[in-house]
Amino acid sequence: MDRLAAIDAFVRVVEQGSFVRAAGVLELSTSALSQRVADLEAHLGARLLDRTTRKLSLTESGQAFFRRAVQVLADLDEAEMLATSSAAAPRGF
Repeated sequence: MDRLAAIDAFVRVVEQGSFVRAAGVLELSTSALSQRVADLEAHLGARLLDRTTRKLSLTESGQAFFRRAVQVLADLDEAEMLATSSAAAPRGF
């Protein structure tokens, strides 16, 4: 399991409020997206989402994990931006 991809999938599902919409954003099939989230839950040993045919809601563990996951992904984006901007900066003597 690619943990980062699974975490990103989970965050997108929560932000979009549905597996179908998140799958469209990530350009994945709904079943592949669902499998990523299920793999993440299995890895963590905790259910993050309560799913019904009509409703998707975060569990208590899911709420806590979502808050941290959003921050981790934002930190990673910032780190990548810093790395690419410093690599692209002209150097001279």
